[in-house]
Amino acid sequence: MMAPAPTSLLLAEDLAVGYFLRRKNARVVAGPLHLALHPGELVCLLGPNGAGKSTLLRTLAGLQPPLAGRLEVGGVPLAALSAAERARQLSVVLTDRLDAATLTVQELVRLGRHPHTGWLGSLTAYDHAQVAAALAATGTTAFAARLVGELSDGERQKVMLARALAQDTPVVLLDEPTAHLDLPNRVALMRLLHRLARTTGKAILLSTHELDLALQAADRVWLLPATGALRTGTPEDLVLSGTFAAAFEREGLAFDSASGTFALHTPSGPAVQVVGEGAAAFWTRRALEREGFVPIAHPAPLRVTVPAGAQAPRWLVQLGDRPAQSHETIEALLRALPQLPKFEKPSVNATA
Repeated sequence: MMAPAPTSLLLAEDLAVGYFLRRKNARVVAGPLHLALHPGELVCLLGPNGAGKSTLLRTLAGLQPPLAGRLEVGGVPLAALSAAERARQLSVVLTDRLDAATLTVQELVRLGRHPHTGWLGSLTAYDHAQVAAALAATGTTAFAARLVGELSDGERQKVMLARALAQDTPVVLLDEPTAHLDLPNRVALMRLLHRLARTTGKAILLSTHELDLALQAADRVWLLPATGALRTGTPEDLVLSGTFAAAFEREGLAFDSASGTFALHTPSGPAVQVVGEGAAAFWTRRALEREGFVPIAHPAPLRVTVPAGAQAPRWLVQLGDRPAQSHETIEALLRALPQLPKFEKPSVNATA
């Protein structure tokens, strides 16, 4: 028996997004789109610059009208919701910096309860509990009394997320939440978003340029290429089908589906058979590619055997029937390769 389809917190059918030019001529950026957000899912919106990711996100948030199609939130047309009703269904974190430098972290997060408190803005015990839970979930309780203007970029992004969580909406939309963060904070934020989707049952949609992190963290990917023909699916299905690589071909990026990364170099030198497995083999292949070699698994005149264990590691290099050379590090291996008889260092082409 087939499992029932999951409930859609946000649904779009035949949606066209874009903007109006002069004389009210519409310019469609992407569409027609068929989209759905489900409870407990982290969805990453990916695509090259100019594909329309921000336009789509702003349309889903109700910040600009769709050009065509049907858009529902909680089973109700988004256009039929008042501003207050929409704020109880959708919370939005944009890249625009909020002018809140003189507020404390706790005061800013409390603003997330505004859609639920009425025009007086008085917080009940339940509202205070929601604020405290949002601070705890994002790890910002420790600096709740600090001014927002004193925060680092990473801390500020967590606080903005806390405000969205305090708003307690079924759907959370974030535009480039990892922008301007260093790598540890980007990883921490993506991990946090994935955990929050699981533990709260919210549908979280974010646009991002962090392609490698998105492939690891997302439950589903919305892939918007420059053509505007959006594709959706699990990251693994989009990678294995070639859809992910095709979306970024125009950017001059070569995607390696085996490692889930974009290739920086295009080796053009001789083939090298790499014998071995595990981390040592992976990083040996990476170093050889950087130097212009083409690592392969089948036999070749030039062979590199990587160490099998951590005890007294040795890299063995053999050219044809000549005696093998032993090297203690990859650096020593790379220095030795051009010195082999009748061997010239290959050229390397950097991918644009």
